[in-house]
This record gives sequence, structure tokens and C-alpha cells, in this order.
Amino acid sequence: MKNLLTIILFISVINNIHTQIDKVHPPNWWIGFENQNLQLLIKEQNISDYEVSIDYPGIKIIDIHEANSPNYIFIDLNISSMTKEGDVKIIFSKNNQKLTYNYSLKKRRTIQNQNKGFDSSDVVYLITPDRYANGNIDNDIIDGLKESKINRSDGYARHGGDLKGIINNLSYIEDMGFTSIWLNPVLINDMKKGSYHGYATTDYYTVDPRFGTLDEYIELSKKASKKNIKIIKDIIVNHCGLYHWWMDDLPFENWLNYQEVYLNSNEETIEKNTVYSNHRRSTIQDIYASESDYKGMLEGWFVPTMPDLNQKNQFMANYLIQNSIWWIETLNLAGIRQDTYPYADKGFLSDWAGRIMNEYPSFNIVGEEWSYNPIRIAYWQKDNKNKDGYESNLKSVMDFAMQKAIFEGISEEENWNTGLIKIYENLANDFHYNDPNSLLIFNDNHDMSRIFTQMRENINQTKMAMSIMLVLPRIPQVLYGTEILMQDSANPGDHGLIRTDFLGGWNDDNQNAFTGKNLSEEQLDMQNYLKVLLNFRKNNSAIHKGRTMHYAPSNGTYLLARMNNHEKVLIIINKNKKDIKIDTDRFYELGLKGEELTDIHSGEKYLWSNRITIPKYTSIILTTD
Repeated sequence: MKNLLTIILFISVINNIHTQIDKVHPPNWWIGFENQNLQLLIKEQNISDYEVSIDYPGIKIIDIHEANSPNYIFIDLNISSMTKEGDVKIIFSKNNQKLTYNYSLKKRRTIQNQNKGFDSSDVVYLITPDRYANGNIDNDIIDGLKESKINRSDGYARHGGDLKGIINNLSYIEDMGFTSIWLNPVLINDMKKGSYHGYATTDYYTVDPRFGTLDEYIELSKKASKKNIKIIKDIIVNHCGLYHWWMDDLPFENWLNYQEVYLNSNEETIEKNTVYSNHRRSTIQDIYASESDYKGMLEGWFVPTMPDLNQKNQFMANYLIQNSIWWIETLNLAGIRQDTYPYADKGFLSDWAGRIMNEYPSFNIVGEEWSYNPIRIAYWQKDNKNKDGYESNLKSVMDFAMQKAIFEGISEEENWNTGLIKIYENLANDFHYNDPNSLLIFNDNHDMSRIFTQMRENINQTKMAMSIMLVLPRIPQVLYGTEILMQDSANPGDHGLIRTDFLGGWNDDNQNAFTGKNLSEEQLDMQNYLKVLLNFRKNNSAIHKGRTMHYAPSNGTYLLARMNNHEKVLIIINKNKKDIKIDTDRFYELGLKGEELTDIHSGEKYLWSNRITIPKYTSIILTTD
């Protein structure tokens, strides 16, 4: 064997053949996509000087594009559906020199083996991986990366949570009743500080080794799927991290927005020179918006450490679209949460979502539009009748308007135009949405103060907010730790506090939410409250797809019903500090007269007669089932 290797090496030297290419993205591909075209990004020193050839049945080179940098080319391929899987040898030739690269081509998984997208039958559990559980202490510190310290006392440092920690606790997530997991990004963020949050990607095809490996990411997906838990990937197409590998050698002169500012800056001056987004998201739909305001929103950088990507560059657009498809296929994802949705070019976003949904019709994508105006939220949803004719191809949008309504509805004093009426009025706006059931509702997330803090650490109000959210005609999302009353009350809104470590995720934790060890009575009660509600919801078709009917708030109470054939679920909120008797005659349309309903938490029976008593300062969920 040693002699054979020596001969092969000798022949390679004689023929001047090299097998090393710096970057080939996507790193592999599949046969059987609806769109049979693939564009490869090739990066290697002076690669534009080389001729390219492929001799593989079913694959054709359609075009080869040079970039402004001589170190990049983009190869357009067509891959016939009849192509066989295998290693495709790409040969780069210049004079007597040859570079070769074996490109892996695989078969797509069958439709039957693809995960279904998440929908209103799901409850999404949002996890910040660095703060959930440390399953492998050996990957806490990786030599060669810019941020190499672990400091759990610093809210903005790395704490050591990883993919293995989530894998190890899938049974807890399943038992709680969650059916989908949305992970904050786990791709590599080789940044000098703040790398734990994941939103400054420095390689779109590499898992951050401090979170684990690609194999562990795939393992998480497979093991979650066996427990009927779906995986939703957080993706960012608006910006990358300042230390992304391409920043030292940008392919095109317009790869970034305000690229010339970056090229004329250094680490000391970048913050001063950066042209920032004006964050005026309303300019996207505003028919009176000035061009400067519109461009200022789209092209300005989010922060100086996150260069703004120019999706109008067709090669950048293809790169990002193919990257999303690559991750869906690699991980068998059920969905994508797209960060900072309106900040990217909306034409690109339509193409991006359209390409994905064409390949995965049962998939789902939710876009982050941080707006409290339902009209602006509705603009981004698929099939909305927009005056400008814009079609987003986006099934779901984050419902910040309802999030605000729930907060105000529960926390405000009851009056004619305050309190529960906010929830009622906001839900009444559903006529404006093409598909309100596909909106993502939440009481908090990794970017906003936790619901327990919002409710001034009032447990009853927190339960009211969670219960109404979980029965609305929406897709609900719960932030990790809500079940144990995690809070950021010491400094509301501080991201380090919001993303506090989950109790029990580290071996030396005194309290453990996974086992219940040393949790307070209040924490255990909240955990059980949500566990009962989530598991009830998991199997209730009335909540998943039932008709909704609600009644205008009266005397500090609000009733909302979900109905599917004979299956009916009612939530009744009573904000009064005393028990209230409600007259059931008002609710005759529900068809419940004489029926017995059960409180899902207490087990108490309610005979739906002339008047029933609702306990003080609480919400109850009643079911006919």
C-alpha cells in the first residue's frame, strides 16, 4: 500500500495535478429537484485563468461567469433527472497544470420521507442554543476562533450550550408537549464578541464548532423527528458577519451594499464610517416614500459588525437561495424562520421563498416583520391582495400586533378602550389577513422582555397571557424558560438577561428544570400548567383548525371559543379580583346549553346552564371532549 501511494503521488507531481480547491459552494447537491439548474461558487487563487470541464452523464456546463476578483468563478450547471448519484470530477486546466475536485451528487429523499411544514397544530419551542444545555464540555473552547472564553456570569459571552445539550433533552421537550423547535442560528460566528447569538454568520455552510458538528445537527433532526418534533432553522439573508471569509476578497464590486465604505475602512474606523439602515420599514409599502428613505432602509447596514448583503447581485441571490435549499435537504427541515425580513430586497425575497416552496410544497417559512400594524404584517403574507401586485410566496409572518394586544389586554386596567378590548379588536382585524391561522403568535422571544417580566412577575397574568395565546387561531411560539418563569426584571429588555441559562443545563446547576430539582413551588406550578395545556392542545382539532367565535369583553371578562364539529374549547378570562357569574344566554350561538364542560387544569365540571361562576383573576379553559 505504501508503494502504491508513492506511485500515485509521483504521477500527480509529474502531471502537475492538484486536488485542493479553496471553496466549492454548495459543497454537494442532489438529483431530482424541480429546478435542474445549479450554480457553483468556486474560490481558488487565480481560478479565472483556468478552463473548466466536466465529463459526467447527465450534467452540462451551461455557462461560466468570471467575477471582478480573479479568485472566483461561478459555474452554471444543468443536472438531468436521469443523472446517477456519484462523485462528479470537475477539472480546472491551465497550460500543463490541472486542478481537480470531486463533487458529490446524491439522490433527494422521497416526498414520503420529507418532514411536513409546521402549522397551527404545532407549538414552537424557541431555544437559544448557547443558553439551553451544555452536552459536550469539550467543544466549549475552540483554538483559533476569535472568541475563545466561557464566562457564564457575562450575559454577552459564550456559556457553552450546544446541539448535544438539546439532543440530550429531547424527551423533556416532547413530554412538555412542544412539537417544533426553532433554534437561534448555529452556523459559525467567528466574531470577536457576542458570537453566542449566531446572527453574524461567517460561513453559511459551516456549523459553529462550539455548538457541535454537522453530524450532530443531523442527529438532532433525526432524533427529534422520531419524537414527532420538527426542526425550524433560523436563517439570515440580510447580512453576514464582518469576519466572513469572503470579506477579505469580495467577488464583485457590488457584493455588499455600501461596499466602498467597507473597503475604505478598517477595524478602528468601520463603526464611524458605516452607513446604517434607517430602520423605517414602512417605506417598503409607503406610496409616498422618498427614494432616499427607501434605499436608507434597505441598503444601510444593521450594525457595523454585520455587512449588508446586496441581493440584487444575481450571484449573491443564487448563493443565498441554494444555501437555504441545501440546509432544508441536509437536515430534513420542517421550516425556516427568516430574520429581519423586510430589510432584504423584496423582489429577491419573493424569488427566494418561491424557489423553496416550489421544491417543498408542504414546507413553511415565517418572516420577522416587527410591526404592530396588521396592514403591514398582512402585506408580506402569501396571496395577499397588495395594491402594488407584490407576491411574497411567504406562508407565515410573525404577529407582533397580536403580541402587543395580548400584553396590553392582560396588563392594562379594564376600561372602554383599554384592557381585554385590545385582544378583541386585534383579533377582529383578521379579515385583513389571507390566512390568519398561519401567523406566528408569541408573548415574547429572544429579542424582547420575557412575558413574566412584562406582567411585572404576576403569575396569574402570565398564565392568562399564555392561555389565550395557545388557543388563538395562530401558530404559537414559546420561549425556552417561560415554563419556569424565567425573567429579565433586573434590567427589562437586556438581551443578556432575556437569554439567561436554562436551569439544569449545566452539571453544576443547583436547580434543574429538566428534573424539577430545587425548583420553587411557583416554578413547578407554571411548568405543570403549561405541560397540561400543551399536551391538551397537541391532540385537539378544534384548536388546530376549528372555527373561531368570540364575544366583546364585558365586566372584565372575555370569552373565545374554538369549534370543530362536536369538539369545542372555550377560554374565559376573568380579570376581576372576585368571582364573576356570567349569563350563558348571551352565548347561545355556541350550542352548549345543558352540556357539561371540563376545566382542563382543575378537572372541575361546569354545567352550561343559565349562569356559571368564573373564579377570580384567572383564565379557565373548558372543553366538551
